[in-house]
Amino acid sequence: MPGNSQRRGRRVTSKKGATGGSGGKNRSGLAGKGRTLPADERPWHKAYSGTEKLPERTAWKQDKERRAAAAEGRAPKIGVPGSKDTTWGGGGRGRGAPKPSRGGKPTPRVAPGRKARPPKDAPELLVGRNPVVEALRAQVPATALYVAQGIEVDDRVTELVRAAGDRGIAILEISRAELDRMTGGVLHQGVGLQVPAYAYEPFEDLLAAATEQPSPLLVGLDGVTDPRNLGAVVRSAAAFGAHGVFVPERRAAGMTATAWRTSAGAAARAPVSQVINMTRAVKACQAAGFIVVGLDADGETDLYDLEAAVGPLVVVVGSEGRGLSRLVGETCDLRVRIPMHSDVESLNASVAAAVTLAEVSRRRAVG
Repeated sequence: MPGNSQRRGRRVTSKKGATGGSGGKNRSGLAGKGRTLPADERPWHKAYSGTEKLPERTAWKQDKERRAAAAEGRAPKIGVPGSKDTTWGGGGRGRGAPKPSRGGKPTPRVAPGRKARPPKDAPELLVGRNPVVEALRAQVPATALYVAQGIEVDDRVTELVRAAGDRGIAILEISRAELDRMTGGVLHQGVGLQVPAYAYEPFEDLLAAATEQPSPLLVGLDGVTDPRNLGAVVRSAAAFGAHGVFVPERRAAGMTATAWRTSAGAAARAPVSQVINMTRAVKACQAAGFIVVGLDADGETDLYDLEAAVGPLVVVVGSEGRGLSRLVGETCDLRVRIPMHSDVESLNASVAAAVTLAEVSRRRAVG
């Protein structure tokens, strides 16, 4: 009989049988919820017309809010058709709306797995021993030098610490784990240089200052995405007497520490401006009396025949891959090509800018 066996691990209970049904108690959970209401019949939707009968639960909540508002002497927050807040059951915050932060401002939503974009004026952290040494040599503005505890000291570490101390930059020794957190896991070799955000010149001020020069010259970059190309163009602009560079805010490289380092400090002499719309900026230059030329491999004007080089001039350089955008190219007064004696399809954006600016400088010197 069950339970009479003396062996170890014997079963003393009977095998579990089939589970009985709910007796109809869960039948209501299987019932359908009816048709999906259109937008104008949903009390919580902004398109609600207010003529349909409210669900009992919604009517009760709205009546409760009206009574509370009347007792406090304010307007009700919900239940008014067409009002800004017609949500229900969410404390006046609709589904998908950003949650308020402690300061009262809504916190922007970020998709899962993605990091929030840092603000424009956030400082940049340049990492790696060679990049940090080169940045300090190029006199890149910096606010702090972070050195990980216990790193192996070599000639580069000695040089960057000495350079930071000579310039009065704060030198902070932190743990490697803290530096890992600050860099987001990027290989930093134990050092990081905090670089403040670049102070762009307002485009109106850049244009006004250029027009006061005897022979104004500006450079526009239409979608150049490599910060090294941007830095090289700024360096060429300063070398050949240009009075400023302007770039678009979106889908283009900005004046990061990499761009500043490539410019070899020329960014301190040639102001850089960011514009919202490149086409409007080109038209503003034309309205100020500039001739705008765009560099194009299929341009109708040879660079060596550019007679407009001696007057107020704007040279627009296209992106590394597609060149000038359609609207910017159509807005330019002239499309200029650089003559080449080989089968090379095109030049690098920074090289093309340097060649053009050199020819403009030569023409102005002889003319």
